[in-house]
Amino acid sequence: SGKYFLMSTLGNSTNIFWHDCAVGKLERQKLLNQQGCVVWITGLSGSGKSTLACSVGRELHSRGKLSYVLDGDNLRHGLNKNLGFKPEERTENIHRVGEVAKLFADAGLICIASLISPYRKDRDACRSMVPDASFIEVFMNMPLEVCELRDPKGLYKLARAGKIKGFTGIDDPYEPPLNCEIEIRQKDGVCPAPCEMAGLVVSHLDEKGYLHAH
Repeated sequence: SGKYFLMSTLGNSTNIFWHDCAVGKLERQKLLNQQGCVVWITGLSGSGKSTLACSVGRELHSRGKLSYVLDGDNLRHGLNKNLGFKPEERTENIHRVGEVAKLFADAGLICIASLISPYRKDRDACRSMVPDASFIEVFMNMPLEVCELRDPKGLYKLARAGKIKGFTGIDDPYEPPLNCEIEIRQKDGVCPAPCEMAGLVVSHLDEKGYLHAH
């Protein structure tokens, strides 16, 4: 009983071990004929992140490639339902999604994460989780006034009325990426069509070799 007590009081890092399996990432990628990676879509609420994520998923599916979308709102119904929107809770929210995205990428899938993820340090932390530089950051660079005009969930109106506190772009900051792989913005004041935006992302994945195994 003394030995049991000693083990139960030790820190987790001393009695948890990593187990490798015979089938690894390379084998899974060969099976799928693609390379696992994370496509991280960031931007203001209403910038079109979820629309782009679903469009990219459809385009990849049409090409016979396996992907999975991690949508920020959807994850707050399950994995992250106990988290609010304080800075430290936003950080934990992004950390959890980053860990899940890493697992999907290790499984050989193209994981498409769609979240506001307003803080640069949190996005950079997720990038550092994924090996082989297989983290593709997509910045939906849409003006605040466009996002607010769309306001698909009515959240900007609530934030302006003071009914929502800490809303990104209103009374909480959004830190744009400094070195993202893809930036999507308006052309002559017009937002690109979803299929056009998806084409940009999928073309990038193709050029970088993610749509084929090593």
